[in-house]
Amino acid sequence: MFGGAMKKESKSTKDTGHSFADYFKRALNPLLVLLLLSEQPMYVYEMMREISKRSDGRYTISLLYPVIQRLLSQGYVCEGQKAISDDNRVRQYYEITSDGISYLRQIEAVYAEMSKAIQQIHQNTGGGNA
Repeated sequence: MFGGAMKKESKSTKDTGHSFADYFKRALNPLLVLLLLSEQPMYVYEMMREISKRSDGRYTISLLYPVIQRLLSQGYVCEGQKAISDDNRVRQYYEITSDGISYLRQIEAVYAEMSKAIQQIHQNTGGGNA
């Protein structure tokens, strides 16, 4: 859905160079990162893999570092331990903070409310048959 189903947006990308899917993903990425980190500390590549895996490959994030940096600066995540992988790479783990958990609950509520409103609008317009 988010990786390939929305490729035909030539008119909508004309002005900005970004598709609806790009903007939608940008808004959802912090939610997904915080959801994962609410389960356990993770490093960036692990989060990217997990998001792709849990969405059966339909949702991918190629640039997660800017999302992490923004969440760090907002105090919603913090750096955890560093570990050395088998191939001698340093893996920086990230953890959700208590403020991050509060923020996650807020954005989950907003997402649920918006999703509900969109479904209701969709149902009240004949199911979206345009």
